[in-house]
Amino acid sequence: MENILAKHDLAGGYCNSLTDYSRFLTREVKIGDIALGGHNPIRIQSMTTTDTMDTLGTVEQTIRMVESGCEYVRITAPSIKEAENLANIKKELRLRGYKVPLIADIHFTPNAAEMAARIVEKVRVNPGNYADKKKFENIEYTQDAYNAELSRIYKKFIPLVKICKEYGTAMRIGTNHGSLSDRIMSHYGDTPRGMVESAMEFIRMCEDQNYYNLVISMKASNTQVMVQAYRLLVETMAKEGMNYPLHLGVTEAGDGEDGRIKSAVGIGTLLEDGLGDTIRVSLTEDPEFEAPVAKALADRYALRSPKSEVQSPESNQLRSTLNAPRPTYSPYEYNRRIAVPVQHIGGHHHPVVMIDVSKENLKDPYFLSSVGYNYSAGLDKYNLADQACDLAFLGDQLPSFSFPGNLKQVYHYATWLKLKDKTNCHPLFSLEEFIKADHKDDLLNFVEIDATQLTSLTVNQLTSVVLIVKTSAIHGMAEQRAFFVALQEKNIQVPVIIKRTYQDVDADHLMLYAATDLGALLTDGFGDGVWIDAKGQSLSLINSTSFGILQATRTRISKTEYISCPSCGRTLFDLQETTQLIRSRTDHLKGIKIGIMGCIVNGPGEMADADYGYVGTGPDKITLYRGKEVVKKNVTTAYALDELIDIIKGDGNWVEKN
Repeated sequence: MENILAKHDLAGGYCNSLTDYSRFLTREVKIGDIALGGHNPIRIQSMTTTDTMDTLGTVEQTIRMVESGCEYVRITAPSIKEAENLANIKKELRLRGYKVPLIADIHFTPNAAEMAARIVEKVRVNPGNYADKKKFENIEYTQDAYNAELSRIYKKFIPLVKICKEYGTAMRIGTNHGSLSDRIMSHYGDTPRGMVESAMEFIRMCEDQNYYNLVISMKASNTQVMVQAYRLLVETMAKEGMNYPLHLGVTEAGDGEDGRIKSAVGIGTLLEDGLGDTIRVSLTEDPEFEAPVAKALADRYALRSPKSEVQSPESNQLRSTLNAPRPTYSPYEYNRRIAVPVQHIGGHHHPVVMIDVSKENLKDPYFLSSVGYNYSAGLDKYNLADQACDLAFLGDQLPSFSFPGNLKQVYHYATWLKLKDKTNCHPLFSLEEFIKADHKDDLLNFVEIDATQLTSLTVNQLTSVVLIVKTSAIHGMAEQRAFFVALQEKNIQVPVIIKRTYQDVDADHLMLYAATDLGALLTDGFGDGVWIDAKGQSLSLINSTSFGILQATRTRISKTEYISCPSCGRTLFDLQETTQLIRSRTDHLKGIKIGIMGCIVNGPGEMADADYGYVGTGPDKITLYRGKEVVKKNVTTAYALDELIDIIKGDGNWVEKN
């Protein structure tokens, strides 16, 4: 069996290295003429949203997707008739000169999968609902009963495996957090471990038939769960001598800025550790808009290598600390690093947002509306938005108006010393300035420090201090992560704000890069605040991106979260239009999570941890959920949103818009 790892523990536990960029080498899988895994580049894919029975519509959309950068195209096949029509779609594409590999998306119908496997280059099956049961029942299994269920599934699954072997068809075993079977849920709970075991059962069945043409995925809408599940999967596979390629994706990420940031947090965190062979960004938008986002994420790693890392005694010391046999944190569960709070930073306080306003017109208070403080001249007061930044860096510039009391001002140390009124004003030191300074703030001092400089500080020096950790390394996330681990090793519990600087990037790339770099650290419980430094970008973009990253990592909730699927041929209503309509009436409900699903396949399961759900269950029919509980069935679409709002009001979770 070629290209299979010997059984061993990876140096990083779930990856080759926690400090240097090193891509996890997977076995190569042929999907049509485009190979996946091994030393191939990270591949880009997406999924059609047309009715699969609309041959020409699906072909035209597929072509638009290919032109936008898609290397594989997935098409839903909910029943055998759609599976059969894949042949017509494929034929028409080939006649037009497009050889893009096609992937059939299968959920509840083994016969459709078996038909599709004879036609397309790859089939995707979801272990949670392929020959398994999903009725949200908690069942107590004896070991014999559990094994009997596995034996039943084996008999229903193996015919597909044999067809794939015969036709040279690849298979993705795609576990979804929201659609784990009752059997897995009863045995492992709603956990990353349950997701991994769900996939491993099917992998072992394939290997029992000597079939290895597999790709594996662990998708979830919750980025923390998604990241933890992939890491556990790699660790588990490696221990069993497996190295199947990984398909990365965040399900139901949503649309616009939110969807891009959420996808980058989940996918980017794993790419940083060298995991991932193909990616799909799931946006509630036309599918041709997905591939450019996925490509922007993947391209960042095309030229990255260990040779590009900064090698110094300090960075090597951080490397040895992070790669110690017993790491100071678990990459498989979220636990926020312990930090003794200084003012409102650290401890149990939510992470803060710091923004550089030193280049703004500091004679005009209205610019603060871009960072969440809306000034009313008539009342001479500020109204705070839900996304109001916490710290404003002014450098050496002095405002000619009074700042809002909720917004702390941060100045360079030399300028701060000269301030006559230091109320709500605090100094920012370089490390050298801080060590030499005789006069410091009694309440709050910021010390900007490179991630490699930790050895210069002692615990006794850090009273009333918040560190701002920066990095200039290409693989900067890992360098900053090593910094946090070193703090834990030294039992230094000062709060830390993560700072990243971006130059010469446009708005779209800034969102993706910052979400990756900052989101990866926050996902591991590191960071008491964020500071995105991006010259040339608007304050409003930097502010919304900062809060978007905190929202996507579930570390600070500042707005309504929409868990909306990207649409496909199964969708029963216009998802983009409906999502915007629901958003327009509910986007003021801070902290509420609303799932918007186009069909029952992406229904109560895929909404995962949504508070409320809006699910298409038939033509012009919507079923409404509270969590995973059906509240109202088959509501006419015209009345469904009003009914949903009535449910939210009845639960006491509604507030009126200001």
